[in-house]
Amino acid sequence: MEKIIALGAGIAVLGALGAGIGIGIATGKATEAVARQPEADGKITKTLILGCALAEATAIYCFVVAVMIIMMLK
Repeated sequence: MEKIIALGAGIAVLGALGAGIGIGIATGKATEAVARQPEADGKITKTLILGCALAEATAIYCFVVAVMIIMMLK
């Protein structure tokens, strides 16, 4: 039973991996956009921060689900 719980928690945390990759790609694209259009720096930064916050919220939800799986099924 312990192994199944750990496997379920591990699968739940995989969502955080996707969020990390998404934030990395978004940051790279935002850097490219600022390099091309420095005058749009403010707009690009605001959009980047909003997108990163949403992606990070997804990672936090995945972590909470993993912790709930571990705590509730023991």
